[in-house]
Amino acid sequence: MEEVQRHSVHTLIFRSLKRTHDMFVSNQGALPEIDDKLEKIRKSIKAHDSYSLVFDRVARAESNRKCAEIANSGRKSSLSNPEKVLYITNGQDNPVNVNTNATILAADTINKNNFDIPSSTAMVAMTGIRPSVNSTSNVQLIPKKAPAIPKPTWHAPWKLARVISGHLGWVRCIAVEPQNEWFATGAGDRVIKIWDLASGKLKLSLTGHVSTVRGLAVSTKHPYLFSCGEDRQVKCWDLEYNKVIRHYHGHLSAVYSMALHPTIDVLATSGRDSTARIWDMRTKANIHTLTGHTNTVASVVAQAVNPQIITGSHDSTIRLWDLAAGKSVCTLTNHKKSVRSIVLHPTLYMFASASPDNIKQWRCPEGNFIQNISGHNAIVNCMAVNADGVLVSGGDNGTMFFWDWRTGYNFQRFQAPLQPGSMDSEAGIFAMAFDQSGSRLITAEADKTIKIYKEDEEASEDTHPVNWRPEILKRRKF
Repeated sequence: MEEVQRHSVHTLIFRSLKRTHDMFVSNQGALPEIDDKLEKIRKSIKAHDSYSLVFDRVARAESNRKCAEIANSGRKSSLSNPEKVLYITNGQDNPVNVNTNATILAADTINKNNFDIPSSTAMVAMTGIRPSVNSTSNVQLIPKKAPAIPKPTWHAPWKLARVISGHLGWVRCIAVEPQNEWFATGAGDRVIKIWDLASGKLKLSLTGHVSTVRGLAVSTKHPYLFSCGEDRQVKCWDLEYNKVIRHYHGHLSAVYSMALHPTIDVLATSGRDSTARIWDMRTKANIHTLTGHTNTVASVVAQAVNPQIITGSHDSTIRLWDLAAGKSVCTLTNHKKSVRSIVLHPTLYMFASASPDNIKQWRCPEGNFIQNISGHNAIVNCMAVNADGVLVSGGDNGTMFFWDWRTGYNFQRFQAPLQPGSMDSEAGIFAMAFDQSGSRLITAEADKTIKIYKEDEEASEDTHPVNWRPEILKRRKF
């Protein structure tokens, strides 16, 4: 039995390449010759299909230009040859007084077929040759004006009002109570803490999760707090007894986001198993498992109309789901990178999605694209918007950008201050939410603190003017 000679991987690869080359080299020159006539026909068909409207407009503009040149040459010839000028007469060979401002056309420039004028009479000239009734060459091209960019609404700048320390891990989620008296936070220390919104004091700590708490939601109709975490658990807490009363089992991996439907008693959760699940709040039944995303579903929101669920995923897509049918209605593929946050506008029928490429605005329920908001060049982890049209985005590097919702104008940006003793790598914002009044912004950060921001009451339009430069925006957008 002969021994098989062993070769290096490098040698085997090059031998494979050589065999492939030898096999296909004979077909290199076997391509058919290009027929110039057919190639010209193909290009003309393609050009007509793509640019026929432009060709028609160019032809009409050229026709109008020639008509204007003929009219101008006619005026010049009539002025230089007075014997050829036709006058309006009264039938006795006496010219009638004509308004001196009227332009007189030369007889040899009038198209008798179009005007049906006898040679013994004359008319007051027009400013140009009148085309025939059937002619369409007199259509004027009106240049399109670029759409006017509205001036952004003035918003007061925001400043840091309070820093709350108490968690022992990264603070990952925030939920504000509907009565605006307290808010809850969840963190990497596996504890849910409830804080007084006015004073910032700790009211309650809830323990039960065995891993990082990633999502919180407070019911507007029941005394319930819902939580989810990286331990695959979804819990319902009864705040009258401060204990868990329901578990929702079904997720196969970490649960990253949750949302309560505003009108129906259902709960939506999403996570690392690439699904979003809809739960009956009372019976704990898994009503729908929304499948279709191919990567982690990082954000889920629920809006009342239709009824509809919107999810954003690390597969760079946004899906709009029909809650009644449990099916995807629309998939938005405009983003090129992971969608980590989706936020609904509190009053307008719109939502925004955040990705490292840019923030995009959409109109519900079909997901019609409105505009791009560019400039936050970071991994945007979270967003929040209030009824005044202030959109805030928080980055993984601790940057916060404040935008005017309507125009996308960035009126403020800054780096969130770090807790003393923290490393620079702990500058990150994981979650943010406005309180129910929209006057205070709460952020959850990687330096284990909760920060509360409010508007600067001393600021005015004179001290902080809107740096509005629409010419730059026009160059950027059009």
